[in-house]
Amino acid sequence: MAETEWPWQYDFPPFFTIQPHLETQNKQISAWQSLILCFFKNNKSYILDIREAQNSPLFNNSKINRKLPQDGILKILEHLHKSGHAEPCDKSKNSQLHYRWFIYWHTLDEWASMIYDWAQGNGMINTVCTLYELVSGDNTVNEEFYGLDMGILMKALRTLEMQKKAEIIMFDDNEGVKFL
Repeated sequence: MAETEWPWQYDFPPFFTIQPHLETQNKQISAWQSLILCFFKNNKSYILDIREAQNSPLFNNSKINRKLPQDGILKILEHLHKSGHAEPCDKSKNSQLHYRWFIYWHTLDEWASMIYDWAQGNGMINTVCTLYELVSGDNTVNEEFYGLDMGILMKALRTLEMQKKAEIIMFDDNEGVKFL
């Protein structure tokens, strides 16, 4: 895990309580969103489980003995969802509380664009690539999508499929993608 540089708010106790004044709350939520996205990017993490979140240093500042409550975490996740930076892992309509969330430090459109730009730049158009090659191959080691969660990769590739820039295919019991 990478060392996190905490913003000044992280040591400010009211930061861990969702503020009632709307303007202050909006600034606070914006600061939390930036912090969450930076934290997940630095740690190459992709899933947040609300039930375990308060054990994470992200939401638990032991130095000032403060934790962001679960309802505060959920409020921030809902804002991240509106901006395309988070999505519940469980798409069930019956669940009133989604516990596990994908965190997209890049939106799905941004991930899709990065992957397609890589494919174009490396002469992979009209070529089939395995999903493993994309996220673990020698040709992608220096790419930001190297090590990307397979669930997020599939969502990004489906975005490319909808844009008619890729086709997800099955071959020899493997999943792959053909860039168009």
